Amino acid sequence: QAPLVESGGGSVQAGGSLRLSCVGPGYMHRVNCMGWFRRAPGKGREGVASIARDGTPTYADSVKGRFTISRDNTKTTLYLQMNNLEPEDTAMYYCAARRALCSAGALPSQFTMDYWGQGTQVTVSS
Repeated sequence: QAPLVESGGGSVQAGGSLRLSCVGPGYMHRVNCMGWFRRAPGKGREGVASIARDGTPTYADSVKGRFTISRDNTKTTLYLQMNNLEPEDTAMYYCAARRALCSAGALPSQFTMDYWGQGTQVTVSS
């Protein structure tokens, strides 16, 4: 059973907004690096954004200026505010976390994450 639980996905038209949330169990309050990944139809899973424990964010070039990642360490909750959505953003979005620190200026590899959610679907129509 995945320890992280995502919510907030849905279907929107291009230019719309969605806010994803991810909640983890209490024992995860010590995780350092958290992030969002996505898998589009027919493609591999890619990093979207990550955030260090001190709130320092890193974004994929494709979402810079449109997406904002944030976290609440007291509630072990991660958020992704997605604005000006494009059809290319259509994907299953996954929340992930790891005990290790985030790497400065670089998105974490999916293979280095310790905890995962089951995903929430985001569909953007043109």
